[in-house]
Amino acid sequence: MTFAPFTLAVGLALIAGTAAAEFPDKPVTIIVPFAAGGPSDKIARDVAEALRKPLGQTVIIENVAGAGGTIGSARVARAAPDGYTLLVHHIGMATAPALYRKLSYKTPDDFAFLGLINEAPSVLIGKPTLAATNFAELRTWISANESKVNLAHAGLGSASHLCGLMLQNAMKATMTPVPYKGTAPAMTDLMGGQIDLMCEQATNAVPQIEGNKVKVFGVSSAQRLALPALAQVPTLAESGLNGFNVAVWHGMYAPSNTPPAVLEKLNTALRAALKDPELIKREEAVGLTVVNDDRLQPAQHKKFVEAEMVRWSGVIKAAGQYAD
Repeated sequence: MTFAPFTLAVGLALIAGTAAAEFPDKPVTIIVPFAAGGPSDKIARDVAEALRKPLGQTVIIENVAGAGGTIGSARVARAAPDGYTLLVHHIGMATAPALYRKLSYKTPDDFAFLGLINEAPSVLIGKPTLAATNFAELRTWISANESKVNLAHAGLGSASHLCGLMLQNAMKATMTPVPYKGTAPAMTDLMGGQIDLMCEQATNAVPQIEGNKVKVFGVSSAQRLALPALAQVPTLAESGLNGFNVAVWHGMYAPSNTPPAVLEKLNTALRAALKDPELIKREEAVGLTVVNDDRLQPAQHKKFVEAEMVRWSGVIKAAGQYAD
């Protein structure tokens, strides 16, 4: 009887080790905390397809939208830590702690970080009837009409909302935010002239820019973009917003306490998926940069997200825009 606890511990360890060795022996589910059809959903589906070969299993996408991505994230935080329920989420992983007064999970503690996937620049676009033709003229117009200028976004915590906050902070301007339930209705009103400006991911804006349905005033990345529709568009930094650099990134996560051996298999599979030529081709075609640096290491991924949490906390607090 004296050795029973030890025997039990060894037995449990052996069971856990066997489970990890066999992982995955059934389909893996990736939770996308946004509606189907959006940028994050497309990215997750591309990654899921590329993961099937290295994992040797089907990878299923499940959309769990709501509350700026926090409902789906909470689902994963509470999921069984066995590697079969994962999360693909964007920059909202770093901004939610500052945006939401009540959050049912703690980002650094309740998730295992598997690696960063990509980075996506945004573009500042305006309604087609704006008199301004470049950022300098736009800045003058905003200064003269600041209280009347409205800035659309796709909901609290969305990429367009966050980029808009950073833009106002950099310009030291306060525009009127106009929230929408998603990018599509916001873009429709922008094209129709009901809204003045929007800061949106390049992946979503390129078709409208190519069709001359909106005006483009700058890109949010540190360098100009190679996409044909944006190759001649200056960065906001070179147009006068020194140091301005906003990228919407996506990463992959598992519940905390997932066995290390399972996490290692998932990270290895993710690394392989991000080297898939077809995945890279699809991502680059819409202006996304696939990550190929040390942020693919779980520890560096976590360090990066924690730094982003600090960075965005100041911007969000300065704007005073919170959700309950």
